[in-house]
Amino acid sequence: MSGSPSIRGARVGAGPMGEQDRGHQVEKIALSFYCSNGHVTHPLFAASVNEEDIPTEIDCPHCGLPSGTDKENPPVVAKIEPYKTHLAYVKERRTDDEAEEILAEALDSIRNKRQRAAEAAKARR
Repeated sequence: MSGSPSIRGARVGAGPMGEQDRGHQVEKIALSFYCSNGHVTHPLFAASVNEEDIPTEIDCPHCGLPSGTDKENPPVVAKIEPYKTHLAYVKERRTDDEAEEILAEALDSIRNKRQRAAEAAKARR
């Protein structure tokens, strides 16, 4: 014996063996959703979910466009916006004057911290 308390052939975190021990299985329904790029997705929903709670549109997991249940008329996006950087979003929220004010406050804060650090270093000498 090697003195190891592990059971040979079992992995760490292994659960009970067999389907009966994996929890309660519920009835499921699969719906087909179609996007304008021709992708088809079949998400599963619990059969007990009310029909009004099932979404009529979802985002396509392949391309991100909206997809609906009507194969002949998939939903279309009116305008596809290009990718925006963080800076572009910030510029939408702030005017140039607000940006100048925020920058001035940040620079003052840095200058004050450096000045306090220099004074503390002098006091230690």
